[in-house]
Amino acid sequence: MLTLYTAPGSCSRASHIALEESGLNFEVRLVDFARGDQQQPAFLALNPKGRVPALATDLGILTESPAILAYIAALAPSGQLAPVDPFAFARMQAFNLYLASTVHVAHAHGRRASRWSDDAAAQASMAAKVTQNMRDCFALIEADLAQKCGGDWVMGDPYSVADPYLFTFSAWLEGDGVDIAAFPRVQAHYERMASRPAVVRALQAEAALSV
Repeated sequence: MLTLYTAPGSCSRASHIALEESGLNFEVRLVDFARGDQQQPAFLALNPKGRVPALATDLGILTESPAILAYIAALAPSGQLAPVDPFAFARMQAFNLYLASTVHVAHAHGRRASRWSDDAAAQASMAAKVTQNMRDCFALIEADLAQKCGGDWVMGDPYSVADPYLFTFSAWLEGDGVDIAAFPRVQAHYERMASRPAVVRALQAEAALSV
């Protein structure tokens, strides 16, 4: 049994959706950031980083969204959640790692600026750049989607675990002061994702966890 430790609305949403798509047996457990669950000894014993997602498996704990997403896809090959061709798989990972290493960091400078500086003025300066940085990141993503020959998904025609990851980040744009309508391909992708049964189930489960 797989157990996903997740916080509603966080980047762990992508792993939750991927599990819903996979057909694998799994359960989800809430990590309540408002209560500080991520810094409690019980969770830190699972993930000393104090962050989500964390995926408990029979072999141990996995952390970091790109790794967890790739693992879910590998466990459920019949779900075709990742390319089989090595070059195509590497391209998917490049997309996911850009989200993790650049877009997520740009977003976090608005809410987690204290990770990078203890100076209030520096924190305010970082937060002030979030909208522009996120807009710049999504301009690149929009251009990347345009190169996929009109396909519906991040990799073009085939759906993959890159799609729930992009969907999760796209949902953050409004809070970061960016109008998703400025990126029509991203917006269309977000709307397609929102109608997928796996996404609906994951969002409903998130809402139930939050009660």
